[in-house]
Amino acid sequence: MQEAKMGFSDVYRSVLKDYPDVLTVEEMSRALGISTKTGYKLIRENKIESLKVGRSYRIPKAHLLSYGYRKYPLPTFHLAWMPGSFD
Repeated sequence: MQEAKMGFSDVYRSVLKDYPDVLTVEEMSRALGISTKTGYKLIRENKIESLKVGRSYRIPKAHLLSYGYRKYPLPTFHLAWMPGSFD
């Protein structure tokens, strides 16, 4: 039986469905299964694009998925989107 592959829109709608369209660093870190400290490090190193709003950062869900695709190019991306796999 052939395994179904998840594309960008599938992950956006299913894996991140419980998250808002624009995430805080804490929400992004929870979604990726990483610490908040690591989340800030990824933003500081420009590995994940973010928006600065006042003194805080906001991360559009699409930017989070772009990071996932850069880190795990297709066809492995759908296998990698599991908490803790983005450390």
